[in-house]
Formats: sequence, C-alpha cells, structure tokens
Amino acid sequence: MKIIQIAGYLGSGKTSLIVTLGRSLASETNKVAILVNEVGEVPVDGKVIEEFGLTVKDIGGGCICCQVAGNLLLTLKSLSQKVKPDMVIIEPTGMAVPNSVRDVVKPVAGKLNLTIGPTIVLLDTLRFEKLLGYETLKRLVSTQLKDADVIALSKVDAVSEEQRKKAQDAAAEINPGAKVIGLSTFRGDGLDEIMLAMREITIP
Repeated sequence: MKIIQIAGYLGSGKTSLIVTLGRSLASETNKVAILVNEVGEVPVDGKVIEEFGLTVKDIGGGCICCQVAGNLLLTLKSLSQKVKPDMVIIEPTGMAVPNSVRDVVKPVAGKLNLTIGPTIVLLDTLRFEKLLGYETLKRLVSTQLKDADVIALSKVDAVSEEQRKKAQDAAAEINPGAKVIGLSTFRGDGLDEIMLAMREITIP
C-alpha cells in the first residue's frame, strides 16, 4: 500500500488532479483509496470526488497533521486490513504542512505494510506571485513547496509561457531538489509525468 500525498494551498487544483489520477489508476485495475481532510463541517472536496465514481474516506474535524492524526492512522490501519489498495492518495487541507503528515505516517509504515511515495505539491501559476507576495502566505506556501518531492505548476494552460517560466523559477529557488512539472488537468499536460513519479519514487 503506497501513500501518495497531494498537497498545496487552497484553490490550487488538488481535487481536479486527484479525480483525474484516481480515474486513470482505476482504469488500469489499480485499487485506489482517497483520503480527504477538510477542516469545515461539510467535506466538499470528498463529495466532489465521489461524484466521479471514486471511493473517498473523509477525515474531518481538524487538520490531518495535528488534531485528527489518530483518525488518519486508524483509517490507514483499516484500509490495510480490509481494502488493501495499491495506492492511498491523501489530500490534506490547503493549510497543512506536508512533512507533518508524513511524520504521522512514517513511524507506522512497517507495521501497516506501507511504503511512502512522493509528496506532490501544487503551485497555482495564476496566483503564485500573490501567494508568495504576502508574508504570512509566503511562509506557508514556501514551507509546502520545500516539503515537496514533486512540484506541479498547475493551470499552465491559463498562463503565458513567460508566466509559467516565472513560476518555475520561483519554485526551483524555494526547492531546487524537487522535480518540477507543468500541469494542466484540462489539457492533460504533465499527467503522465506525475503518474510515473507516483509509481517510481519511494521515500526511505
């Protein structure tokens, strides 16, 4: 059971990417579980994903990396025993720090027969300058990007090549070690590269 985390600030396109990836993986006979963490009372993202025929487990009631960490571990234990999916895609809230989620999962990986796959963090190319321009947001978004194994520059179909290059340079400056992929779930840009990274990257 491989754990893949798809993170990023609010509105960066995580749900659209997860729907697309989930359907593609399922069509290749992979068994996929999707865990959505929404802080609000109504798990909107989970409902959206379910409309596309994918099975979703919502972990609400707080941030996945702090208040509901126990719920996450119980859910992973249940999945490993009863469902045994090939991949578990975790979508934390847009305010979460990806490494905090990984820190929750890593200590129990051996016990639950888990492997840790890549953390994929989306950076919205339409808004990256605003996100990195306000000090409070910059700290959060920069931390999310620093935690990424793969940075997906989302919505590249909606920006100029110059804007895309600026976003790529900003991402590379924050995390020079991450693989940077241009992503458009609308056109299909970068999806094959992301799928390949999900399969090939394993974190020791």
